[in-house]
Amino acid sequence: MHTLTIDGKEIRVERGTTILEAAKKIGIEIPHYCYHPGLSIAGNCRMCLVEIEGIPKLQISCYTPVSDGIKVHTRSERVIKARQAILEFLLINHPLDCPVCDQAGECYLQIYYMRHGLYNSTFLEDKVKKKKALVIGPTVILDSERCILCGRCVRFCDEISKSSELGIFNRGDHSEISTFPKKELNNKYSGNVVDICPVGALTDRDFRFKCRVWYLKEKPSICPGCSNGCNIWIHYNVDRTYKAEGKRVMRIKPRFNEEVNKWWICDEGRYGYKFVDDNRIEKPYIRQHGKLIPVSWDMVIEKIAGLLKKYPPKSIGIVPSPQCTNEDNFVLKKLFSEHLGMKNIDYRVPSQLNVYSDDFLIREDKNPNSRGCEELGLFPKDKGLELKDMLREAKNKKIKILYLMNHDLVKKMGREEVAFALSSVDSLIFQGTNFNETVEFADFLLPSSTFAEKDGTFINQSGRVQKINKALEPLGDSLPEWKIFVKIARELGIPVEYGDPEEIFFDITKEISSFLGLSYSLIGDEGINLY
Repeated sequence: MHTLTIDGKEIRVERGTTILEAAKKIGIEIPHYCYHPGLSIAGNCRMCLVEIEGIPKLQISCYTPVSDGIKVHTRSERVIKARQAILEFLLINHPLDCPVCDQAGECYLQIYYMRHGLYNSTFLEDKVKKKKALVIGPTVILDSERCILCGRCVRFCDEISKSSELGIFNRGDHSEISTFPKKELNNKYSGNVVDICPVGALTDRDFRFKCRVWYLKEKPSICPGCSNGCNIWIHYNVDRTYKAEGKRVMRIKPRFNEEVNKWWICDEGRYGYKFVDDNRIEKPYIRQHGKLIPVSWDMVIEKIAGLLKKYPPKSIGIVPSPQCTNEDNFVLKKLFSEHLGMKNIDYRVPSQLNVYSDDFLIREDKNPNSRGCEELGLFPKDKGLELKDMLREAKNKKIKILYLMNHDLVKKMGREEVAFALSSVDSLIFQGTNFNETVEFADFLLPSSTFAEKDGTFINQSGRVQKINKALEPLGDSLPEWKIFVKIARELGIPVEYGDPEEIFFDITKEISSFLGLSYSLIGDEGINLY
């Protein structure tokens, strides 16, 4: 451990810690562009210069390790003048296009100029012109004039995605970021270069000109794209002028979690949010004369409760969803298994789809809560039927009702495999968020909320319990799954009554041993491992 003083504040840190990181620990911000804690240190932007007593020249704090007894100044007159000079140098050829730049409002040229610049420029308006709005890949657009050559994007492609599409070409004030010849920025993590670009040089094609960032609010959540459970921010729109377009979620950004995804997310998760607003089931439906007719919740719940009373438990199959929260699935188990005595419960749906996975963040299981379904025991026991057996028995007219939650069996298993079985049941109940190919066989549709419209917990593939948080009100008449089950229970006169997800989670911790001792406050924003 070393003891040093930064701006008069004494701090004790581990040997090898840089001055920049040491200052961060005591709440002192040292401005920087090229430094990123998840990448190697380049030390080329020079914005993080500090004064160390006894050393004649200013030192870059991102690279300089602490020493015992040193005294560091981050706001001395020499440092302030150096920062102003560096900002002026970086802005020599920078275009004045802030009004049309997507980065405006979260640009560190703007932020640092207001905090550390405010100089009177000595340069004439004679800028070097470079390429603008250059498409360099499926997800990213490059504006070379805005680039300050921090090199973060190059290091990301070399060190994190290991795809090495980007480099710095030419010399002097003609240096610029670009892709190598006959290459494009097209890897599974390409969107991260936009996140780490401190200026508006790399912008997201999906978010481009969609919404100003000051109209956005954010909510911490978990990516539902696979079983890794990457931590994310949901950036959603709060400006009324955009609501006519019917889009609420504007973008997904990674949220730092050292134990799960660090600073990164994959493009699959980043751009997989559009189902929240597109192609949604917004009302309950009942099929009449071959057509789905919108009805009230009271009517559809009454009909479904009547079917559950009419048929014996062994003729009913329940297919829970690993896209649902632990709270949703616990209430499902409480209603169908404990109170109605149903044994044909199986969340496992085999898939014929080709999926991509790697040894970094992307998992083969494209569900966020398969581990939660396992912990809750949502698979057949005591001679209950697996899904494939339910479908077989449906063909034989022994399974009369199939209750599907969110699964698109037609897409996952193939139309030839499931169409006859789905057509053979007396009633197919589909409870889910979006219209899909399986819906065409459904007799009842129950609209449920997406992960962005409810609170709850997921468990990722390594057993980490993590919270999702409600950012948006449910679209249309959709409801969280647990509320739908509570409605059915009330209609049946069954005592399954809950007021909110935290109340359900409290019961989970009492009844499921692996959850013992957990609570929402203990899980927090970063999650906690089961064991």
